[in-house]
Amino acid sequence: MNAVLKPAAEPADHRALRFLTAGSVDDGKSTLIGRLLFDSQAILADQLDTLEKRAAGLPIDLSLLTDGLEAEREQGITIDVAFRYFATRKRKFIIADAPGHEQYTRNMVTAAAGSDAAVVLVDITKLDWRAEAMTLLPQTRRHALLAHLLRVPSIVFAVNKLDAVDQPQAAFEATRSALLAFAREAGITEVAGIIPVSALRGDNVTQPLAMDWFDGPTLLQLLERLPTTQERTEGALLQPVQYVARDAGSSHEGTEGAGHQPRVFWGRIAHGGVRAGDAVQVFPSGETATVAEVRRAGSTVASALAGDSAGIVLDRQLDISRGDWIASPGSLAPTQRFSATLAWLDTEPATVGRKYWVRHGNRWVQARLAAIEHKLDIHSLQPLDAQALAVNEIGRVQIELQQPLPLEAYASNRVGGALIVVDPSSNRTSGALLVQSLG
Repeated sequence: MNAVLKPAAEPADHRALRFLTAGSVDDGKSTLIGRLLFDSQAILADQLDTLEKRAAGLPIDLSLLTDGLEAEREQGITIDVAFRYFATRKRKFIIADAPGHEQYTRNMVTAAAGSDAAVVLVDITKLDWRAEAMTLLPQTRRHALLAHLLRVPSIVFAVNKLDAVDQPQAAFEATRSALLAFAREAGITEVAGIIPVSALRGDNVTQPLAMDWFDGPTLLQLLERLPTTQERTEGALLQPVQYVARDAGSSHEGTEGAGHQPRVFWGRIAHGGVRAGDAVQVFPSGETATVAEVRRAGSTVASALAGDSAGIVLDRQLDISRGDWIASPGSLAPTQRFSATLAWLDTEPATVGRKYWVRHGNRWVQARLAAIEHKLDIHSLQPLDAQALAVNEIGRVQIELQQPLPLEAYASNRVGGALIVVDPSSNRTSGALLVQSLG
């Protein structure tokens, strides 16, 4: 039985795949990553020697490769997001090992925001797979929902610890059915595969599963074929200004005045593209100008596209600073009120009427939580009436801004449609906002 749900074509580019591992506590995330690093020979000799000495003749504990903090090793859980790198002959990978404990869901949101794929582990030993209606763990559902809401392009469910059950085929098929039912109910269409694995033994992680009941790919084979996130290169330009630099190495006639050193406005293009001669508009001033030059890595280039870190030189001097936006004329839609999905990450609840700071791109603006339309019950996936959102709850809210921002729906652009919420008194990152509609 092949558990790949949608075809994963060979990657059209050679960019590294950024993926996160998520799931509940002790599902085996760190062990799985350790297995990938070990089997791909991405472990340094001194690291391997330390693990072998600690094991004292027993099988080495691969989870220690990612549980790098002292507190993580003492408690046996992942607390912070640990990034690891490895490569095969076909592809390079960047792994984000996200915490499984509910207390650290905020770290998982951070890792998911920039990932091309999510591997959600499901510990088969924690589930009553013999039950007629099997119930998934809350964190499995929560992490899959967050990956879906954050528009992670591909979600892979890895059903782990099949070596610890007496009927692995029946256990896997029951779990697969429960995962498919959950995905249909939640509207999750990004499921790229449901793979049986044993991270401890290495079964079906990098080596095929020696079972006649599964004819699908190994987890690594599937990851090698998943696409990377492709930013929209067509249509209007949108670039947040992250850094303004004075080009001391040159001066250009007709650029910000004769003999002046041009200023270069650097940022990562969110969508569209830019080339010399294009007309652009700056937000919030509304001023327009023409692109004189485009820079990449310090060199002048003909053009730059979405996903590129580019520098834009304009034909005239404008007051532009970090936090501004450069876009195609007329394409910005400044608004002061919008509807959004709010993933709340703070121990202090989100309450109606409370004021916060929000960050959009590189701009900070004061905002007020105008209304909570509903919160999502992660068990029934039904909206519930709510006057507040507690830690790790997800809801639909209305936000009012002190100043207008050029927002876009998160479904169409992950840069223009995402904001973070910061508590003004504690400076804690309190939530993640995903724009649903404007006005």
